[in-house]
Amino acid sequence: MNRETKIKIIGTGVFILLLLSVAYLVFHSNRIKENPVIESIKLSGNNLLNENEYLSFARLDNIKNYKGLTLQIIKSRLEKHPYIKNAEVKLKNEKEVIVYLTEKKIYGVIIQNNKALFAAENFQILPVFPDTKLMDIPVLSNVSGSNKFEPLKKIINEDITQAYKIIDASELTDAKPLKAISEINLRNGGDVILTYSGITIPVIFGRNNEAGKLVTLEALMNNYLTKDIESDYIDLRFYNDIYIGHLQNTEL
Repeated sequence: MNRETKIKIIGTGVFILLLLSVAYLVFHSNRIKENPVIESIKLSGNNLLNENEYLSFARLDNIKNYKGLTLQIIKSRLEKHPYIKNAEVKLKNEKEVIVYLTEKKIYGVIIQNNKALFAAENFQILPVFPDTKLMDIPVLSNVSGSNKFEPLKKIINEDITQAYKIIDASELTDAKPLKAISEINLRNGGDVILTYSGITIPVIFGRNNEAGKLVTLEALMNNYLTKDIESDYIDLRFYNDIYIGHLQNTEL
């Protein structure tokens, strides 16, 4: 065997070893990604509940139960929670998983037989879990048919639709006080009355023309409501007219 042949054999052997090494690394890397040895799960984007509450619901709060977990299992368990719309699960490193949660939009709280229910996006009714953070969520009172609402069911009626329209329109205004609705009284199909945390008197809102009425209310607030006024209510029910007066002159 001449020198040139030996060099070719050695070169071929080295090349094969390199290929095997690369193949092993790729296989080992994929295996880690598919079956990571998870020791930590961190959540991001949780506003309604704290991290421990979500992990406990998904049976992910004990490291002893992490054996055999995959990213898909973590995603599936978390997305079973009624509050969660989507869970994006990523492997931060070989042992740590981070989950980016997208919670469902909550429009309001409905009190039914001394129990609270959430009115959520897509007209879905959700249970309210203990220790839920209820800040900046308006109460929807006197909703017609609410005694028949059931958690995890889809409900569409005129009162719920009206409340959602008002909330959506309020979010488009530039006036911060108008975003702070504390109560929407649907009055079982009657004229809607709004209570704001940023306005000291109730607003008889009526129904329909939500955007136009909120523009009017914003202009009124910017030019008048900042002053001291002696009034019990603001009435927006009448086209192109605003009434500011006393309760004895009207029936709420």
